[in-house]
Parts: sequence; C-alpha cells; structure tokens
Amino acid sequence: MQEHSKFVGLDVHKETIAVSVAEAKGGEVRYMGEVPNTPEAVAKLVQRLRKEGESLSLCYEAGPCGYGLHRQLRELGQDCQVVAPSLIPKKSGDRVKTDRRDSLSLARLHRAGELTPVWVPDGAQEALRDLTRAREDMKHLQRQAKQRLQAFLLRHGKRYGGKSNWTQAHFRWMETLAFDHPVQQIVFQEYVDAVKVMTRRIEALDEQIAHAAAESVFCPVLEGLMALRGVSLITATTLVAEIGDLKRFTTAPQLMAYLGVVPSEHSSGPSKSRGGITKTGNGHVRRVLVEAAWTYHHPARKSAFLERRAERTPEAVQDIAWKAQKRLCTRFRRLEARGKLKVQVVTAIARELAGFVWAIGQAVPQPAARA
Repeated sequence: MQEHSKFVGLDVHKETIAVSVAEAKGGEVRYMGEVPNTPEAVAKLVQRLRKEGESLSLCYEAGPCGYGLHRQLRELGQDCQVVAPSLIPKKSGDRVKTDRRDSLSLARLHRAGELTPVWVPDGAQEALRDLTRAREDMKHLQRQAKQRLQAFLLRHGKRYGGKSNWTQAHFRWMETLAFDHPVQQIVFQEYVDAVKVMTRRIEALDEQIAHAAAESVFCPVLEGLMALRGVSLITATTLVAEIGDLKRFTTAPQLMAYLGVVPSEHSSGPSKSRGGITKTGNGHVRRVLVEAAWTYHHPARKSAFLERRAERTPEAVQDIAWKAQKRLCTRFRRLEARGKLKVQVVTAIARELAGFVWAIGQAVPQPAARA
C-alpha cells in the first residue's frame, strides 16, 4: 500500500474549489484558499502541492459536479477518493458550515481514515446510467401528463367505459370527445399531444438502451440477469449501470445492505426491535427490484419467452434463475398465507431477488472496465 505524505480535502462547487492540506506526520491542517474549478487550475494546484518524492491523496464529497475531477486527478497520477456525504462524521453541536471549514474537516478526516469512499463508475457505465436515468425521468413526465389528462376529463364528466386506459381503443374513444367551448377543446388536445410526445420519447430511449446494451462490454452480464423472471432489458441495464461490478460484493447480504433492502434495527441489551427497510443506497435499483418482485406472485413456470432469453446464458446461470423462481414464488405464497401485507411480501421478495442477482454476477465473467 502506498504511503501518502499529504492528505488534501477539496470542497468542490460549480465555480470554485476550497483546498485544505493535512500533513501525514501530523500537526495542524492548513487552509490553502480557493482555486477556480477548471482543469487548468486543478493541474496547477497538484503541481504546487506535490514536491519531489511526495505523494498526494485527495478527496471530495460526491455531489452534482460529478466525477470529472476524480478522473482528471487519476490521470495526473494522484490518489483520489469521492466520499459519501451522508457518512461524514459530524459533531452534533456544530452549526457553522462554510467552504473553508468543510475542506479543513475533509482533510483532517481523510488523514484519520474516517471517510467512506463511494464507487466511481467508468465512462461507459456512467453513459449507460445516464441513459437509464433519462428514461426514468421521461416515464415520470409521462405519468404526470396522463394524470393531468385524466383529471381534465373527470372534471368534465368524460368517463371511458372500456377495460384499460392508454390502449389504442382508449385513444380512439378520446378522438370522439367534444367539449362545449372551443378553448376547452384546445386544452384537451394539448393534454393528449403531451402524452403522445412523452410516449414517443420513451420508445426512442428504449431503442437507444437496446443498442447500447448490445454494443456494451456488459452484454454477457445483462443477458445473465435477464434469465431471471421479471428482469427485462431495462431492469437489467439499470442494475448494471447503477451497481457496477457485482463481484465487488463478497457476499449477497453485503449487496442487500448496500441497496437498503435489509430491515432496520434498534436493539439495546435484551431488547430487540426491527423496523422497515433502511432505504439506504441506490433508490433506482431498489425501485426496479420491487417491480420485478411482483412477478413472483404467480406460480413458478418457464414460459417460452423466458426460455428463449435463458438459452443465451451459461447453464449455471439458468440453474440460478430457475432456483430463484421456485424459491421466490413459494415464499410469496407462504408470506401471503401468513397474513402479511402485500407491500411487505414484495419487499421481502425484492431482498432475496437481490441475492440471486449477486449470484448471477458471480457466475458470469465480469468484463474489464474501460474509460
């Protein structure tokens, strides 16, 4: 392990970076001032802090500025960590927060080894993650547009008598609607067009995700995850893009805890109390796991569609997927029979599904990361 001579805390903002330095030998932490948040200024800062034979270890909080600074510092040959803001130790009575104090605290805690680094995706994984998150944003906008349209129709007493909304028959029914005032007809048409625009954008993003997944080095992992029931291409891509290398978790419970699907606990002495799930970690993965867990409400069965997807994977992966079906479908029925609420049942199934995701991640060779 490389010994570092200086530990540098960076409080990063859009325009500036506050810099503090802690010597490895001990002593007071020095505040070095602010530098512009530009690649040229960062390179000059590293050159100024690094003397002959000295090694720097820099850190900054994960935030909206992303990982560009991390990648630049790594390219300059420096050790850099992006730390989790929620896990930074703080004094309960400290109510003063400034850029200077934040950078001093980061440098001091970094020297003491009290900071928790987060996983930093490479360029390919970050691009894939941006794509899946963009689709999620479009789905949110589509849901809002549909709610506004339905609220408008309900206010004016227009009720659809068919079985399902947003089908071709539903849109054909809306084409026959007429309103008393011309302005209301315009408003109605604008709401309908908004829904159609969002739908087209989602379809376009789905195509982009399919192309990106097929060309990605993570394609074997994606195909392996798609052997699981309820895990579509979108779900598998979200899992890989958000979690990264599944082999970095040594056990399945580690992955479950990382995703926040384990029960919270407050125990003291003989008293033991467990609550709802912790909900720490990545909420995007937690959402798609819960959506996939609902499919295990039905009996275990290898459908033709699922069988075609599984055929592209190694036999070990197929065995894991079938084992997951048998266990999770049976567990779903047993928990329901015990009177558990469905949301509790689905959460428990999602937690165990994360364990099978981990198992497939170990069975499929993980590609080398690329920048």
